[in-house]
Parts: sequence; C-alpha cells; structure tokens
Amino acid sequence: MTTRLSVIVYGRDVQGLLGGCLDSVAGQLPDGAELVTAAVGDIARGVAERHGGAVVALPDGTSDSDARAAGAERAGGDWLWFVHAKDRVPTGALRTVLDRLDEIPDEATGAAPGRVDVLVADHIRSTWRGTLGAGTDAWRLARVGRRDLPPAGAPDLLRVAPLLGNRVVRAAFWDEHRADLSGVEEASAEMYAARACLILAERIACLEHVILDVRELRPESLPPVTADQRYGFIEAYEALQRLMARCGTPVRPRAVLYDLMATESMRVVARAAMPDEVAREFFHRASAAAVRWRPEGYRRPAGLEGIRRRLLEEDAYTKYRAFQSANHKRRDARAAVRAGKQRFGAKVRDLHYQRALREPVDPDLAVFSAYWDRGVACNPGAIAAELGELAPHVRQVWVVSRRAEPLLPPGTEHVVPGTRRYWEVMARAKYLVNNVNFPNAVVKRPDAVHLQTHHGTPLKKMGLDQLDYPTASKGLDFDALLARVDKWDYSVSSNSHSTRMWEHAYPSHYVSLDYGYPRNDAYYRAGAADIRAVRDRLGIAPGRRAVLYAPTHRDYEARWTPRLDLAALAEHLGDGTVLLVRGHYFYGGAASPLATLRRTGRVIDVSAYDPVEELALASDALITDYSSIMFDYANLDRPVIAYADDWETYASTRGVYFDLMAEPPGHVARTQAELTEILATDAWRDEASAKARAHFRRRFCEYDDGHAAERVVRRVFLGEPEEALPPIVPVEERTPAPTPEEADL
Repeated sequence: MTTRLSVIVYGRDVQGLLGGCLDSVAGQLPDGAELVTAAVGDIARGVAERHGGAVVALPDGTSDSDARAAGAERAGGDWLWFVHAKDRVPTGALRTVLDRLDEIPDEATGAAPGRVDVLVADHIRSTWRGTLGAGTDAWRLARVGRRDLPPAGAPDLLRVAPLLGNRVVRAAFWDEHRADLSGVEEASAEMYAARACLILAERIACLEHVILDVRELRPESLPPVTADQRYGFIEAYEALQRLMARCGTPVRPRAVLYDLMATESMRVVARAAMPDEVAREFFHRASAAAVRWRPEGYRRPAGLEGIRRRLLEEDAYTKYRAFQSANHKRRDARAAVRAGKQRFGAKVRDLHYQRALREPVDPDLAVFSAYWDRGVACNPGAIAAELGELAPHVRQVWVVSRRAEPLLPPGTEHVVPGTRRYWEVMARAKYLVNNVNFPNAVVKRPDAVHLQTHHGTPLKKMGLDQLDYPTASKGLDFDALLARVDKWDYSVSSNSHSTRMWEHAYPSHYVSLDYGYPRNDAYYRAGAADIRAVRDRLGIAPGRRAVLYAPTHRDYEARWTPRLDLAALAEHLGDGTVLLVRGHYFYGGAASPLATLRRTGRVIDVSAYDPVEELALASDALITDYSSIMFDYANLDRPVIAYADDWETYASTRGVYFDLMAEPPGHVARTQAELTEILATDAWRDEASAKARAHFRRRFCEYDDGHAAERVVRRVFLGEPEEALPPIVPVEERTPAPTPEEADL
C-alpha cells in the first residue's frame, strides 16, 4: 500500500513528554500512514525505539530545523506532518487528516489550476494544569470550508497560528522549496516555515478540525531568550517580506503579513521582559522593518493601535514608553473605579440579602437549579414537572446562568446568579432543589428545606472518599464541602448502593429518600410515539440501528476527544448504524472534534442535545466507559457495552467503589477491535449480554420504577407519610419503554 502520510515527530525529549507524543500517534496509526521519529539525543532515541516506526537518531544539540529536515529525508509519505516532540495528536485526528487528504487531487485540475500543497487545520493549547482552550482559528478555517484556494484568495490564513503541527505539507512541495523554508534564526524558524508554506503554495486546503494539542511549557522551565533571538524575530519577518516580493505576492496578503509583523513586534516590546538596551534596539530594528515594508496605500489602524504604529514608524522608543506608562496608569485608574463599584455593589447586595433573610419564608416558593445553573434538567427538572401537576400552587423559580438563559423553555420563571432578585428568592424560598450544591454564601434557614437530588449513581469516588485521590479532588476544600452538605435535609437515591456511598462520602444528618431518580421515570413512561418523534428530530431513519456513545470525564486528561476512532468504527459498521456521540458536560466549552464526521451521516454529535433521556430512548444500545449513564440506561433493559480501554488508570487515579470489570452491565471491550467485533456481530444483544444486564439491573435499578418524582413531591412538598407513597415495583415486574424496533411496528 502507498504511504499517504508521514507523521514526523521531531526534537529532543523535552521534560519527558516525547513518550506521550509518540503514544498519541502510534495508538491511532491507520493504514496508509507511517511514524518517523527524528530523535535528538540518546534519551529521545531510546524512547522512540520503544514505540516503533522509523527512527532517525540525531546527536544532542541538533536544532529543530535540522531534525525536521532529517525526518523529511527519511519519510516515504506523499504528505508530511511535523509534530514537535512535546505536543500530542488528539484521538481520531490521524484518520480525519487522511480522509481530508483523500479529497485533495494529486495533481492540478481544470476547475482549480494549480495543485494543493498545504492543508491547514485547527489546534488547541494545554499546560500541565489542563486545556487553555481552542485558538481563534476555527472561524477562519470555516470561512474557507471545503474549497481549496490560492494564497491570494485566502490572505487571512496567514493569521492562523504559525505552527508546522497544524498544517500538513505535500512532500514534493517540501523538497522543492526546502531552501526557502529554512535559513532564519532557530527560535523563529517554525513561525517562518509555517507562514512561508502558505506564501509558496500553489493552492491551500483547510480542515476545520483540531489535529494538534500544543503543550505549553512553564516559562520558568525554559532558558531565557537571548538578544539575538529577539532580533531574529524581526529578521524572520523581513525574510518573509523578501519571499513575498520575490514571489510577486499581491497586495492583500502583503498587508496581512505587514499587520502581523507590526502588531507582534509591538507585543514583544510591550510584554517581553528584556533589558532596556535590548528593547530599544529591538524597537529600532522593528521600526526600520515597518518603514521598509509598508505596502503602498496602507493605512494605519485607528485609535490607540494607530498611535503605537506611528510611534513605531518614527522610531520614537522613548515616546512609546511614555505613552505606554500613561496608558497603564489610565487602565489602573479605570480598574480601581470598577473594583470600587463592584465592592459597593457587593455590599449593597449583601445588605439586601440580609434584609430579605429577615422576611418570612414563603411556603409556596421553590427554587430549582441543575448542573451549576445550566437550565431545566436532570432530577430537579423531573421533580419540577411533577410538582406542577401535583402542587400547582407552588411557585417555581429556576436559577440559570446568563449563558443558559436563551435555552430555557418559554415562560420559565428564572433568576440569574448574583442579581438582586436572585438573593431575594434564595432568602425567602421554602424549598431549594439542586443536583449539585448551592454556593457557600447561601444561608440555610431553619424552616427552609434543601433537597439534594444528585446526578448519577457513583462508580467513581465522591466527597470525602476523594481524600486519597488528589488527581480527582484537585485541591477541594473538604471543610467547605461538609458545610454545604450540612444544609441538606433530604438526599435522593436510586439504589441501596448509592445510599450507602452517599452516607460514607457525605456524612451528615439528612434523610435518604430511597425513591429512585426522578429523571429515570421517562424510561417507563415514554411510548412508541415519543420514541419515533425523537428519532425523527435526530434524523434517524426507521430500521436503522442507533448506538449512543457517552464517555465520561477523566481528571487526568486536558480536554475531551473521543477515545475511539469514530470514523473507522462507523466505516466498519456500515450505513445501517448511526453513532450518537455525546461528550461529557464538563467539556461544553471545548471545540468539538466531531465536525468533519457529521457530514458522513453515520456520526451525529449530540453533545449539546438535551435532555439526555431522549437520546437514550432513541438508541438501540449504549457504549460507555465509566459514566453514570450506564446505571440510568439499564432501566431500558437494552444492550450496554463498556469500552474500558484505560480501566486500570481510571480506577487508580479517580478511585472507584466497585470493580466494573467484575460486574459489568453487558459485554466489556478493552480495545477498539473488540468493540467493533461485538457490534458487527449479534454479540451486542446475545444471551451473555442479557444475563450480565439482568444482574446489573437488579443491583442498580433497585428503586427506579417510573414513580420516583411522584414519591419525592408527595413526601417533601406535600408532607405525606412514607406509608402513603406508591410502593416500589420490583424490577422483574416493570415494563420499560418500547425499543425503537418495537416502536416502528
């Protein structure tokens, strides 16, 4: 088979990160791709040899530029992807890159003269603390879409982060322009090469997908930047300007590059720590470059940036420093005024809250919140719905963040955290319902009732049980946690396992309501028409198997990416199966890695779809790892597959209450190949799967029978005694909602 793509990992083993980089590539290397490691130094060579692939051993002191060149020399692929030894390739990115390359013609076509030489994609950045988030490039890539354009047709691509790891280069192009892609000071060599690629390319294609995780090292761990490295930054930009002049680049890309040169040079002067004489010389060289390369007809930006540019062109370093100092003083003064207003506002709000706390509790006011004020959801949402039926006189107010306000159902009465009205209802409500804790500042009044519903059956360690697992607790203030727990009057539980674990993890005086999870009532109340309606909304055709993939959050990972190669899995399962992929809510702000898979119709990103219960009802089976959704889904008595590729790591870093491998909800797959085999045959719904599920349901669906919300409302809000509540229906006597297959009959 022809090698389509060579992934060239290059450099020394910086802070022991090379192993993780190679793992991220080797663990997902598909047919048509190869791994080449240009290892600098004996340590890097040893790490590389243990990971397989081709290894080019280079002596200590070899520059990154020379390592890239050596790796490219050894590579046999049609395309080259340079990944620095400290960085990582997210799961699924290799397959996505290959799929995009397959769409790019090998030669020029009549419709698009010139061949595509460079593919530009998105990236994220992370530190040892976690993900810093996606960059600002996604919208630029989205504007280009699936087209390929000459450099003059997409000048804004020059603003995409200048990394070699977020672009893939045609090997023939790299060989042809090798001399033009090197030759500048090493500290600026990657920036230069990344932008030179775009200047020299005949055509450029884009991929709106994160293919690189740039791991940023602590500045304190890096050697200081020398004066020559500072000056080399200006020289690299001048070299790019000379390259544009030689190539006859049109005015628009030249104006973009000029803007970048001026803006980034001023940023270095403003922010970088360097001796005054170095800063002055840097400013002087940047000024000369700004004058020398200013495009004809170019107009400076307006406002403060325009003033900075004028001072730069005038080489007025002393005036610039005076301007900068005045600007800082002005910002500091404004910040002081804002801080004073905030302190005054907080004091006023506190006085208002204290005054409201002296007012009588409103016996017909209930405050609800879910998932840190994300909206109407989960157990609180199900309780609120039942409360509206059984006690419509109780006024319901939801606490919802500004961001979630537009997503509320029409007519939902709500307050925004921190506002005057928020503190008023928090002070006067008789009932406060949440599936997490309310803020520490909320006072527990003696005649108020706090109802903790939780939001899952615990597999992972929770509360005080996290004391021995610092990766999970991440500096949690356990004293403050217990103070919040002491406000609970009731704790809702779905099974006796949860009841025991909550009592251990959250020891306090509350009463356990062993009534089942109200959110799971839907799994017994939904009918065939409801299931058909959800599948219609999702675009799932009748007779097509829908498999819900819902992995959990991992405390030891910076951001969520699917641990499965979803493109390969979907390809193996064929058109008869659609994958519904739901990322954990902790990653709601992260860029989705599923964008390029949606167009196949075999993968649907349902990460933002609420409620999750509808997704469960619409699916024929569930793939999960350690997410509590498995306990809820088991109520449907449909197949569950545990994909546990990192069980030992998860169990040792997060801590668990029982061995999922010994008591799984169905079949367990430890590799993607095992998972594919289960789903590609009838094993996913065989007798062994049903037997494991039956045991799991008896243990963990103990109290869920479709009447949980009713029991909670009648006990907590209506004050009915325990014996008056609907008795719990035994597991073997319950009838779950029909399967999609039954709903289509």
